Amino acid sequence: MSTSTETGQVSGTANGVGDSPQRPDGTIKVRGEFAYSSDLWHEDMLWGATLRSPHPYARITGIDITEALKLPGVYAVLTHDDVPGVNRYGLEHPDQPVLADEVVRYQGEPVAVVAADHPETARRAMDRIRVGYQVLDPVTDAKTAVDGPSPSLHPNGNIVRHVPIRRGEIGAAAVVVRGTYEVGMQDQAFLGPESGLAVPAEDGGIDLFVATQWLHVDQQQIVAALGLPADKVRLTLGGVGGAFGGREDLSIQVHACLLALHTGKPVKMVYNREESFYGHVHRHPARMYYEHGADENGKLVYVKAKLYLDGGAYASSTGAVVANAATLGVGPYDVPNVSIDCWGAYTNNPPCGAMRGFGAVQAGFAYESQMDRLAEACGLDPVEVRARNAMREGTLMPTGQVVDSAAPVEELLRRVQRKPLPADRAGEADLRTLPGGVSNTTHGEGVVRGVGYAVGIKNICFSEGFDDYSTARVRLQVVGGEVAATVHTAACEVGQGLVTVMQQIVRTELGVEQVTILPMDTTIGNAGSTSASRQTYVTGGAVQAACLAVRKSLFSRAAGRFGGAAFTVSGGKLVSEKDGVLADLAEVLGDDVLDETVEWRHRPTETLDPETGAGDAHVQYGFAAHRAVVDVDVELGLVKVIALDCAQDVGKAMNPQAVLGQIQGGSAQGLGLAVMEEIQTSGGKIRNPSFTDYLIPTVLDMPPMSIDVLELADPNAPYGLRGVGEPPTISSTPAIVAAIRQATGLALTRVPVRPEHITGT
Repeated sequence: MSTSTETGQVSGTANGVGDSPQRPDGTIKVRGEFAYSSDLWHEDMLWGATLRSPHPYARITGIDITEALKLPGVYAVLTHDDVPGVNRYGLEHPDQPVLADEVVRYQGEPVAVVAADHPETARRAMDRIRVGYQVLDPVTDAKTAVDGPSPSLHPNGNIVRHVPIRRGEIGAAAVVVRGTYEVGMQDQAFLGPESGLAVPAEDGGIDLFVATQWLHVDQQQIVAALGLPADKVRLTLGGVGGAFGGREDLSIQVHACLLALHTGKPVKMVYNREESFYGHVHRHPARMYYEHGADENGKLVYVKAKLYLDGGAYASSTGAVVANAATLGVGPYDVPNVSIDCWGAYTNNPPCGAMRGFGAVQAGFAYESQMDRLAEACGLDPVEVRARNAMREGTLMPTGQVVDSAAPVEELLRRVQRKPLPADRAGEADLRTLPGGVSNTTHGEGVVRGVGYAVGIKNICFSEGFDDYSTARVRLQVVGGEVAATVHTAACEVGQGLVTVMQQIVRTELGVEQVTILPMDTTIGNAGSTSASRQTYVTGGAVQAACLAVRKSLFSRAAGRFGGAAFTVSGGKLVSEKDGVLADLAEVLGDDVLDETVEWRHRPTETLDPETGAGDAHVQYGFAAHRAVVDVDVELGLVKVIALDCAQDVGKAMNPQAVLGQIQGGSAQGLGLAVMEEIQTSGGKIRNPSFTDYLIPTVLDMPPMSIDVLELADPNAPYGLRGVGEPPTISSTPAIVAAIRQATGLALTRVPVRPEHITGT
């Protein structure tokens, strides 16, 4: 692994911003000692289980739980009749039943829940529940759901949201390229399954310990379903084994609470891997129709597109995903004339929602494929055609929003272009370096090499006027003779390293080494979701603001004692800019406790105009570029990614080692989408709900990565930082597919690329 970091300001505080301190949870996770939410345990605990529909679309004619209740060890069997509050929930629209009442709209929809003294007893009880179904013909094509003919799956029809983007006029162009592109359904494939423990409380409320991405939005939906006030529903984050968007929606939350309140006993629920595939949303499959017009020199004149995203049975976050796909639908390019329509559709496929890249991934595969077609039509190098059209600071987005901070699109492309290429295969190469070589399927016959490029754009933080903020409480006090800080937020640590970054910020702002992060829970104000590459930006901003408030109080005390006003803190000392070290912070604080709670918001955004899509909808943009090198066995249709080099602007590398990990991880998920990852459905039914048949990249699939990290500060962001986690997922997929195209000469308009797409068989 080679890396470079440029133009960054290095913190002078040990283990502060700009350093890479050891993660507090790193060692115990490596050793297998970390407590995930699936490890939760309580005395006298029951086990919960969920009965799910076997049909993608059916009308429920009856539910008989009599025999299930007779089974010894069964404490409760609940259906929709037992939901005390509103039997509907949802992130954007409350359209999804807690337990199905009249109709099931996807295979795996929860119909009943069981609590028993042993998980096997709960499973046996589920087998005794009798559900009558009138099976209906499922709607499984998003375009048909939108354009018809198709029955309405919801009272308001099959369109979750339509976002039009209109700028300028679509006219004639010297060069026109058209293409239809498809993206398959990708799973977040987190390793920790959905899990949690609900404990009934003496006050009639409930305490829920759960793996999630957004504690407060979970709380809001649970409160509505249980019919309880918010102060009676308390959530604490359990250990999370990955998320990537798949934990934004509810899974076990309401079900475990219902069972616990009904039985008066703690109830634990843990999905197995197959159930996890049914129990969370996935990446939206997409079909996209694009037309690019350019002049003879390859300069874009217009982009016209229609995108259909399959939202599955319920809305989840489809509305926001549609907005991202539309507003980012031309990519990181300066395009004067744009006409884009993007629809999110209800179907009877599995529900789809948030996943890393959030709409920008689907559009990115299409517009980057189009740029390669344009390069070919104009006789240009793929990098050159992108460079001629690259946006820069000051460019207008199709929405009319000005890109008002660094947009080094051309520089990122040139950086990956200049990187040395891997050495050519020579003679009897190590079989492990060849596509299929580990299985001894080839000795190099029919193997062709290709190189491909791609660049992507992603919005950072929540958009379209959403009140996007985070709450942080910072306390400074003397503990055991040493000054220590504690931080309390509801921001979910899902493996991305937020706990480390919060510690770094406190060390930088307060000059203390000892920083404790309290458990994340709902006893403090909302911190928003761990998604949209936003937590370091928004919760980091909140922690910084709370630290500044604490520091202001500290300096006020210092001024009263020492006079003057120009102080800093470093290494546990109070420092005067004029006189140097004045005292230990412990001496200045004494027995006092400085405690500040802050709500911090980024700059406001606007809703999109419903007719034109105009508006300053986004907070910030992130950019990444990839160059992929692949070897393709054209006879067997196998692909080996030999190199996947990346350049990305992160504004400020808050934790350089963590930044590299995010870029590597995002690129790995992009590689998976390019060549192997897809939930395959037939008639609305999932055919491969297991890691045996749903393949994800392993260490043998990930190539070496040379990564350039640029630090071009965004003046509007804390420390100038820019969200990191999602941009590499967007550009890695089209770069790999572009390389396969170059090697094979095939159009390859769908991902993942399968062997039969290459061999034609």
